[in-house]
Amino acid sequence: QVQLVESGGGSVQAGGSLRLSCAASGRTFSSKAMGWFRQAPGKERELVAVISNGGSTYYADSVTKGQFTIARDNAKNTVYLQMSSLKPEDTAVYYCAASRWGGLVFLSRESTYDTWGQGTQVTVSS
Repeated sequence: QVQLVESGGGSVQAGGSLRLSCAASGRTFSSKAMGWFRQAPGKERELVAVISNGGSTYYADSVTKGQFTIARDNAKNTVYLQMSSLKPEDTAVYYCAASRWGGLVFLSRESTYDTWGQGTQVTVSS
């Protein structure tokens, strides 16, 4: 069973950048697709991006193209979310999640993901 710990959140001014990290324990990390979700205050949790075990990526339509980049380093058991040109509406708790699958399938369904991190807060001020 994979366990996930996010880090890298914090407070930043609009236009700034942050890189979130999600460190995984367990021997199955490299076989799993990994996703990043976020939950803004008063809103439902939503998918941000997913990376397959082979490195293919998917970004949600709600994400501005080129603003976020998901990447993984299987040698370090870590998945990253590089965020740039941050806006106040990007303020949310960001969660990483491990998929039951290795490929990019059933991405938006939370039931696709069997392990979740505790979340890291990102606050963007104007």
